[in-house]
Formats: sequence, C-alpha cells, structure tokens
Amino acid sequence: MAEFLTLAEAGRRIASRDLSPVELLQDCLARVDAVDDKLNSFVTLTRERALSEAKAAEAEIMAGRYRGPMHGIPYNLKDIFETKGIRTTAQSKQLADYVPAADCDAQEKLAAAGGVLLGKSATWEFAHGGPSWDVLFPPCRNPWDLNKDPAGSSSGSGASVAAGMVLATMGSDTGGSIRGPAAANGIAGLKPTYGRVSRRGVLPNCFSHDHAGPLAWTVEDVAILMNLVAGFDPKDPACADVPVPDYTAALTGEVKGLVIGVPYGWLENDHPPSAPTRAALDAALDVFKGLGATIRPVALPPLQDYEDCKKIIAIAELFSIHAKQLRETPELFGASLRWRIIAGGLLRAESYVQAMRQRNVLAAAMQAAMRDVDVMMLPSGEPAKELKPQPPESLFTKRSYTTAFNVGGNPALSLCMGFDETGMPFSLQIVGKLFDEATVLRAGDAYERATTWRAKRPALVA
Repeated sequence: MAEFLTLAEAGRRIASRDLSPVELLQDCLARVDAVDDKLNSFVTLTRERALSEAKAAEAEIMAGRYRGPMHGIPYNLKDIFETKGIRTTAQSKQLADYVPAADCDAQEKLAAAGGVLLGKSATWEFAHGGPSWDVLFPPCRNPWDLNKDPAGSSSGSGASVAAGMVLATMGSDTGGSIRGPAAANGIAGLKPTYGRVSRRGVLPNCFSHDHAGPLAWTVEDVAILMNLVAGFDPKDPACADVPVPDYTAALTGEVKGLVIGVPYGWLENDHPPSAPTRAALDAALDVFKGLGATIRPVALPPLQDYEDCKKIIAIAELFSIHAKQLRETPELFGASLRWRIIAGGLLRAESYVQAMRQRNVLAAAMQAAMRDVDVMMLPSGEPAKELKPQPPESLFTKRSYTTAFNVGGNPALSLCMGFDETGMPFSLQIVGKLFDEATVLRAGDAYERATTWRAKRPALVA
C-alpha cells in the first residue's frame, strides 16, 4: 500500500505525472476494504463511478488538460450533501430511498475541478441526532481508537480522512459539526464565515446557523478546497456576494506581528478545560510566541449566553424543518432526533424571536472583541471520549467551545495540537474576523509547519 499523501502532495505528483489518479484511487479503495468494516465511515461507496472518473482524469491529464490541484483526487461528501443519481440518506430511515435529481453546489464545483467522488460519509441523523444505534446505519468509529467517539455530526468525514481513505471531504457545521470531528479525528476542518460557502443542496438542520465547509489532513489541503468551494451562489439566499481571495497564496508560513486574542474568561471561569488540554493550548500559544506573534486577553459575553441563544434558535428551526415527518412517520426517526424535534415543537414563538434578537447583540459583541486582534485561539474541545449513546437532553446540558462562533458567524478552524497520554488528539481552534478565512488558514498552516503533529497517522486500535 502506498504511503499516506496529503491532497497537496498528491496533486503535485499527479500534475508532474509521477502519480496516476487510478493508482491513487486504488490505494484509497484498498484502505476502505481493509478498515472501513471497523470504522463505518462510508454509508455509500461509489466504487465503479470513482474508477470511471479516475480513468477520465488520467486521460485528460495525459492529454495536457490538467484542471488543477483537485484533478484526480478522491473525496467524499457528508451524506446530507445531495448527489444526482446517488442516494442521500442523512443516516435516517426517513430518506432510506431518496435519490436526488440534482447535485449540491459543492459537488458541482468539486466535479468541475476534476475530483473523484468515492462516496457518501456517515453523519448523525439529519446532522443533529446522535450518535445513534437505531437509525439507518451504525455509528461511525474513531480510527485512533475504535472505542472512541469520532464526534459529530460530520463523523464519517473526519474518520475517513484520518484513516487515509479519502484526501478531502465536505461537512456541515451548525454548532461544531465540522470542528468537532476534525478535533476528535486529529485532522483540519474549517467552518467558513456564514454565507461564504453555498449550502444549496445541503439538507438543512438550522437555517440561520448552518455552514458548509471542508475537512482534510492539513490546513494547506483545506485552503486548496476553499479555493474551489467558496464563492457567491445566487441560489442560496444566505450566500454572501463577497470577493474570494486565493487562500493558498495566504500560506506564507509567517505570523510575525500577528495579534492573538485568548478568551481567558471562558477558559478560567465559564468552562475551564481539563489540565492536559489547557497545557496543550498553552504550548501551542508558546509556539506562536516563538514565531513572533503577540498574545493578549479578549473579553466576550458569557459562554452560556451564546449556548442558550443558539439552542433555542436551533430547536425551533429543527421543528420547522421536520414537523410534517414527525406527525406522519415519527417511527422513522431515531429516538435522539425525535425527542429533540419534539422539544422544538414546545417552544413559544416569543422565545425564538427574542433569541434571534439576542443573537444580534452577541454577534456584535464578538465582532467588537475581534477589532484589536487578528485571530482568537482556544481549544476546539477535549480529546475524544468513549463512543456510547447520549441522552437527547445532552444537547442542552453540554457546553462547547465551538457553538459561539456559529452565533457570531465567524470563520473557525480546528487543527491538531498534539496528543494526550492515550494517543488521542488535542485540537486548537483558530477564529477569525468575518470573511477573513485567509488569516485563519495562514496561522494554522504556520503552526503545522512549526510542529511535528502531521507526521503521525492513526493505527486502528480495537
């Protein structure tokens, strides 16, 4: 089996004709066959289609029609991204036989770039309820330790990249569903600014907080994907008509003079991390200091205010999306999602309206806190814990370091910042100003260049 390659490395080798897209696909398929019966990261594998696309890519490249760094690269899509002629289930019995008639925006763009679609990856049910054992497919597992949770809801996206089965993927993030799996699986994942990447053809979870974004092994790979998927889509009413920079050009390796804000109030009072996670964060900040960056505290409203605001909005919008199916075929929902939808049906309209008004206040406070810094840094969360059923009310009782940035709409990146004593990844979260993914990616890439974490891949541990 060939060595693990990043998207960037594979793209360069394909461009120089040192690597065949067909050979690369065969290596990825060999890994799928070897380990995915343990991981459950794919829910649909498009083996024959992928082989056809890889052969077509190879023929184009040999004929001098190279399309760019995604040409001939195997990828998958979270199974809420609609794909023409390929079932899109959202891991739910409600959509067990749903085959879309059109591709989502992300699939259109990745296909146009010459990518090779290898299939659809596991998710929590409708990107919300999970992990669940009573839905269409069994839950995905973590390749660093099969007993650990790969996080959700983009669980299969994170696990399949970490295990080397694909080199790129797309996920969605409503409260941390890109950054959580990126963190748990030790990869890089970016929640772009709200409206930066089209959500057309992505099954909704919460209209006002849903983001689509890329996951890959390195920050450089994420930047390559952002060059392809970012941009205005008039068919997505939330998509912003804002110029898109060249994200890979921002990866200079330089962060000298960068001002990094740290929300110490959250970390010391609102939701203190474990001692090992705090030590990993402090060590990461020391790396940035050594590269010439400056660290300063930033003050934000209480973390719980962001949590409460988002969760009220989320369950109200969740109910609006699924109320008809809840009334007609409730038995086709898993228990976790069913109870969360019901909770949204009990919410008063005044609570939703007030939460939306409060969101404006909290988002404004976040942008004000960002004025005097270039980025904020904090953990993405704790290392992955045991994979086991979670009570539906955990949506309301658990705090996170990711949700606030869905409320604010700011771009936020998760990337590996080391490993705990059991070998599970720690994760750093880098947050930027609105539509400034370039600075976020520049900082993340500089950190990866200055550390050795990307040299370590998971061994599948039972």
